[in-house]
Amino acid sequence: MNASTVGFAGLSHLGICYSLAAAARGFAVVAFDARPGVAESLQIGQFPVSEPGLVHLWQERGSAIRYTADISALARCSLIFLTLDVATDDANQSDLGPLASLIAAVHEVAPEVPLVIMSQVPPGYCRTLSARSSGRLFYQVETLVFGNAIERAIRPERYMVGCADPQAALPDEYRWYLESFECPILMMRFESAELCKIAINCFLVSSVSTSNTLAEICEKIGADWGEIVPALRLDRRIGPHAYLSPGLGIAGGNLERDLATVQKLAAENGCDARVVSAWQANSAYRRDWILRMLFELGLLKGPATTMLGVWGLAYKQDTHATRNSPSLALLRTLSAYQWQAYDPAAKIDEGFPQVRVFNSALEAVRGCDALVIMTPWKEFSSVPLQQVQAAMRGVTILDPYGALDSVESEKLGIKYYRLGN
Repeated sequence: MNASTVGFAGLSHLGICYSLAAAARGFAVVAFDARPGVAESLQIGQFPVSEPGLVHLWQERGSAIRYTADISALARCSLIFLTLDVATDDANQSDLGPLASLIAAVHEVAPEVPLVIMSQVPPGYCRTLSARSSGRLFYQVETLVFGNAIERAIRPERYMVGCADPQAALPDEYRWYLESFECPILMMRFESAELCKIAINCFLVSSVSTSNTLAEICEKIGADWGEIVPALRLDRRIGPHAYLSPGLGIAGGNLERDLATVQKLAAENGCDARVVSAWQANSAYRRDWILRMLFELGLLKGPATTMLGVWGLAYKQDTHATRNSPSLALLRTLSAYQWQAYDPAAKIDEGFPQVRVFNSALEAVRGCDALVIMTPWKEFSSVPLQQVQAAMRGVTILDPYGALDSVESEKLGIKYYRLGN
C-alpha cells in the first residue's frame, strides 16, 4: 500500500477541486466516478464545472491524478474521501441513497482503508454508520464556495473533522494528509461536525438578511449603504471579512437546504426556529427587487413593445451554477417578455424560449429598453458605458450589486439604480 496515494470517490464539483488540491500538495491521487465518460473527460482536461484557476492547476498537477471508472483502483489508496454531490429536490430534501450505495461499494473494495465523508449529510447520519467502520470512518466539513473553490481547497482556513471519539488519535494516513495543508484542525464529535456546516451557513444568511434589510431602508430614506459598510468593517465585533454586500436574497442550493434542515430539526426537538422563517421570507422579498423596480419605473409597457436585456444567469459570479438563480427566477416570472441575455459561463435550457442568448455583453443590450445586471461578473465593469448607452434603445440600468460605475453612468444620462442607494 502506498502511503502517499489518496482516493476520491464521486467526482462532483467537490471531488474535482479537492482531488486537484491533494495533487497540488504532492499526493498521488486516484479519482473514481462510475458515470460513463466522466473519467475520460477529466483525464484530458474537460471539466463539467467552471472555476478560476481550475484549468491552470490541472495543467500543473493533473498528471498526478489517475481518473478512473474502475472502483477497484481505490484498493491501492491509504485514505479515501467520499465526495459525491448530494442532490436536493425542490423542497430542499437531500437524496442520500446514491451516497449510501457509494459508501458500501468503496467499503467492499477497501475495507481497511480510512473513509472520510465530505458530502454534506444531516446530523446523525455518520453515527449510524460508524458502528460498522471499526473507528475508521470520519466526516470532514466541506467549505466549497462556488467561484472560489480552488483557492479554498488549496489554502483552507481550517479543517473541521467529525469522529466517533474526538479524543482518539487520527489514523496516521489521515493526520499526515490534513497536516500537509498547514491549517488548524478542529476535532469534534460526528453530530457537531454535521451541524457545523449548517451553523456556518446560518450565520452567513443572518449577515445577508441584515444587510439586505438595512440596504432597503437606505433606499427609502436617502442614505447610502456603501458609506455605512466601512464603519462596520472597522468594528472588531463584525470584522473586515463580514458579508455586508446587499444582494437579491439567498441563492445557490446549500443555504436554503441548510435552513430547511434547521427547521426540521427544530420541529422534531421542540425548538423555536422562527428566525429561520424570517430569513426565508426576507430572502424571497429581496429577490423581487428587480421585478418591483421594473414595475415602479414603468418599464414593462407590454410584451409586444418591450425588449429587456440581462447580464448574468449564474446565481453568482465566477461559477456556471444556476440553482436558485435570481436571474432565472426573474426570467420565469416575466416569461411573456422578450429577453436578450449574456453570461460568461452559465447556460440555460430550452425552458426559456423567450430568451435569446448572445456571445458578448454588448450584443445582448442592443435595442433593449432596459438592462438588468443579475450577476456581478468582473467582466461587466470593463464594458464601455458609452457603447452600452449607444446600443440601448432605453436609458435605464438596474445594477443591484454595483457592477458598473454609478458616477459615470449618471454623467452619461443613464438612469442608474443599485441596491442600498
